[in-house]
Amino acid sequence: MPTMNIIQAVNDALRLEMRRDRDVVVLGEDVGKFGGVFRASQGLQEEFGKDRVIDTPLAESGVIGTAIGMALYGLKPVPEIQFADFIFPAMDQILSEVAKYRYRSGGQYTCPMVIRTPYGGGIRGGHYHSQSPEAHFIHTAGLKVVVPSNPHDAKGLLTSAIRDPDPVLFFEPKRVYRAAKGEVPEGEVLVPIGKAKVTREGRHVTLIAWGAMWHEADQAAREAAALGIEAEVLDLRSLQPLDVDAIVASVLKTGRAVVVHEAPRTCGFGAEIAALIQERCFLSLEAPVTRVTGFDTPFPYTLESEYLPRAPRILKAIREVVAF
Repeated sequence: MPTMNIIQAVNDALRLEMRRDRDVVVLGEDVGKFGGVFRASQGLQEEFGKDRVIDTPLAESGVIGTAIGMALYGLKPVPEIQFADFIFPAMDQILSEVAKYRYRSGGQYTCPMVIRTPYGGGIRGGHYHSQSPEAHFIHTAGLKVVVPSNPHDAKGLLTSAIRDPDPVLFFEPKRVYRAAKGEVPEGEVLVPIGKAKVTREGRHVTLIAWGAMWHEADQAAREAAALGIEAEVLDLRSLQPLDVDAIVASVLKTGRAVVVHEAPRTCGFGAEIAALIQERCFLSLEAPVTRVTGFDTPFPYTLESEYLPRAPRILKAIREVVAF
């Protein structure tokens, strides 16, 4: 079984789905000849041609608008937004059009597409290349939101997203694009959207994370084990639909929860998770649900390491929750 990083896994999924289904097309800024700014689409234009791997102007609203037309006429577009920070010019197309087609047509039409975009900090990109805007899209009915943390899930979730009849936002954690490596089967890999995964068993506290922050949570859990604290780590993988049953089952077992994400704290998705836990697990909680997040500031350049919820901050929260 070959070892891949996330970039290679994404590229493999795109290539296999384009071979399987001629209706799958890739479009975006520099995705063709250049292979994408992170090389996720490298080699695709050479194999499938310029009609299926399309270099677009630098106009995100136009990229998504074009993808809408493609989807409504029977194609399966996979538009790339070069950085998640650049998705905001396309928000009206995504929130007002893409998300609404199934509802406004009474189920007669869908708008299937996968909007791929690298998100988050960790590459010293500053405030225009490091944001985590997933909560905007989770808040909008009609969209699915997926965030893999490792190569196997990146390939399997992207494959499932391309085959999904509804629009999917596929956020890729660029900080671990090449750092996260693992075995990925050749050929078809499918990971179901809407299913979380317990990646580490524990009985004292549940750590809930996704994307790049799963790696920090896992590291904190390993450090907590040295202190005699058994932390259970839950990789959500899918934020919408959310695997509420997996969250509840874990928190009922441990009685404590720490939610980790690098987006700002206020109105971040961690707040929704904390509310869900309170509603469903209140009588089993041994401590308040704790959030370890980014700060309510623009993403900093020189203080990037202080902004990101790294393992030391998570470990501090674990110790406080267990000692409550």
